[in-house]
Amino acid sequence: MNILVIGAGAIGSFVGAKLALAGHHVTLLGRPRFTAAVAKNGLRLRDEEGDRVIPGVSAATTFEEALAHTTNFAYMVMAVKSYDTAETVSDLAKAIGDGTCPTIVTLQNGVGNEERIADTFGAACVVAGVIATPISTLGPAYVHVEKTDYRIGLSRWHPAVSSVAFDAAVKSLTAAGFSVTEYQNASSLKWTKLLMNMVGNASCAILDMAPNQLFADKELAGLEIAAWREALAVVKAANISPVNFGSYPVSLLAPLIRTLPVPVLRRSLRKSVGEARGGKMPSLYIDLESGRTKSEVSWLNGAVVRKGNEVGVSTPINRMLTDVLLRIVETPSERDLWRGNSDRLLASAEEYQAAAAKR
Repeated sequence: MNILVIGAGAIGSFVGAKLALAGHHVTLLGRPRFTAAVAKNGLRLRDEEGDRVIPGVSAATTFEEALAHTTNFAYMVMAVKSYDTAETVSDLAKAIGDGTCPTIVTLQNGVGNEERIADTFGAACVVAGVIATPISTLGPAYVHVEKTDYRIGLSRWHPAVSSVAFDAAVKSLTAAGFSVTEYQNASSLKWTKLLMNMVGNASCAILDMAPNQLFADKELAGLEIAAWREALAVVKAANISPVNFGSYPVSLLAPLIRTLPVPVLRRSLRKSVGEARGGKMPSLYIDLESGRTKSEVSWLNGAVVRKGNEVGVSTPINRMLTDVLLRIVETPSERDLWRGNSDRLLASAEEYQAAAAKR
């Protein structure tokens, strides 16, 4: 079948490569440097089978170019950064015109992307998805599987999502080597992934500090626990139930995170997050380090703040992390003031908590 992958970063290139290896014709929509790299060296994948050049892949830089070959896509995979979703959806709508948009499977981090796509194309066109595989880029059109954890969760955003299209996505991804699990509640699935993504992410980016360093510090680990507990209070107030995804028993851990003593949680997080991730820097840091002028923190910690406002739950720590990181992104000269300055971050947290208490 024909599949369009929108966004040729690490996840998009990886999923596109796996689908192509399964015999599907994949068109990857990426930036000019991506298409140039594909034209020169092909799409390259490094995984447990070594380095390979992937056949059956086309590269395009615009929707018009991608749709010139065929408009008969079984489904599309949305893999752009969350801050690019609005512009991407607008461009897709212009390219399609009055044509019917096929089903769009989102594999993006954060909360809010599915709503934006549904606003334009209708909720019946959207399948919410999450992926467990950690991927890094070794260069344009060259991706590396860091851990062979090939699990994907999918959920219909609306009951009217076409069964034919949904089943096509499940079947093709399964044939590509993914273990695909269907979830009944899309919001639960996406918020579960948010809870997994937010831990040790914004703080590491702000402080320019690796996860193992962050969680070795009692006060910083306590800050992460406070942010996590705010998020859990928000999902509880919103009647969103976390689910278990792959080997991550989030639905079982949520009550423990809310109630266990902080010292116990600190030790657990130091082992399960700090030691597991080691010196590998998280996604928000990678974007900041690469000079991006936007940040997905607005779809992670920022989403917690927005939903907290809706349901009447105070989220000062998540608000502080969002505000500080966005300030650094918008004013790069600020970065040196925060790098390694844990005292400043902790003081900011206290200020935000005090301000929230006065409201």
